[in-house]
Amino acid sequence: MLCAIVPLNHSSAADAKVYFSPDGGAQDAVVGEINQAKSEILLQAYSFTSAPIAQALVNAHKRGVTITAILDKSNEKAKYSAATFLLNAGIPVYIDYRPAIAHSKIMIIDRATIITGSFNFTKAAEHNNAENLLVLKKDPQLVARYLQNFNNRLSLSRPSLSRQQ
Repeated sequence: MLCAIVPLNHSSAADAKVYFSPDGGAQDAVVGEINQAKSEILLQAYSFTSAPIAQALVNAHKRGVTITAILDKSNEKAKYSAATFLLNAGIPVYIDYRPAIAHSKIMIIDRATIITGSFNFTKAAEHNNAENLLVLKKDPQLVARYLQNFNNRLSLSRPSLSRQQ
């Protein structure tokens, strides 16, 4: 088992915001961070059905923000998944198909902001479930670890089958 202990930057410059659901503003926080993106959004998601988050990603893509999404394989068979919506907008979607469940819920925005927590990018997570969401900024070491993990998962993923049809 590989374990990495990453000390968090506890300087006064570090910035963390926390949101809880149901109805605790997590979805609005995600959309707000996406709307501020300038150059890049890297996304890992298990369940992704939130129309507002998907639309914010498409709007960012239209503004010229580069977006790459890695989703769990369940998104290819789900009755509704944002995977198809993103693909139709020209956003590359990859499937992390090797693990039993690709359970991450992460966004890395402009290589400076990390969004993570138990919060799935779904309507149910915002309105029905007890979830948490962290928005972490100003911690380059933490961002580097998340980027390393993202790139590792991307190297083990394949393009969405929806894209190949």
